[in-house]
Amino acid sequence: MLFTGFAECTIDAKMRLAIPAKHRAAWNEKRDGAGWYCVPWPGGVLRLFTESRFNQLAEQAPQTLTPEADEADLEASLYGLAERLEMDSAGRVTLPRSHIEFAGLTTDVVVVGVRTRLEVHDRAAWLREVPNRFARLPALVAQIESRRARRLP
Repeated sequence: MLFTGFAECTIDAKMRLAIPAKHRAAWNEKRDGAGWYCVPWPGGVLRLFTESRFNQLAEQAPQTLTPEADEADLEASLYGLAERLEMDSAGRVTLPRSHIEFAGLTTDVVVVGVRTRLEVHDRAAWLREVPNRFARLPALVAQIESRRARRLP
């Protein structure tokens, strides 16, 4: 699935967020799983992964009974904070209150399609930042292409 674009949304009093219709259209329960995983991320963001994508990414990481301390710390933080969410018949997920607080979100948010995940951002902050994001696109592309070129044998 490919998630693109953004939509202005509201988190209701019961902490429910309606997944925008254009993003639900890219989601397929049989392929993507019945649930979503929500991971709070620094910088005021909640990252939402489909169940199958989250599991796929988790399985890609090397696994050991004796991880290095920083890797064990990352896993405890990342997976310890991740929460599985069920989508109701109206296309809503209930966000954990702690995640909303970690991200510093209010009721007014945007849901952003970010390739294989969705991100929930504060609406005012996102709309204020869009012109800067647009202006930085060429520099980001050049930076990433340069880094990829250095990795090639």
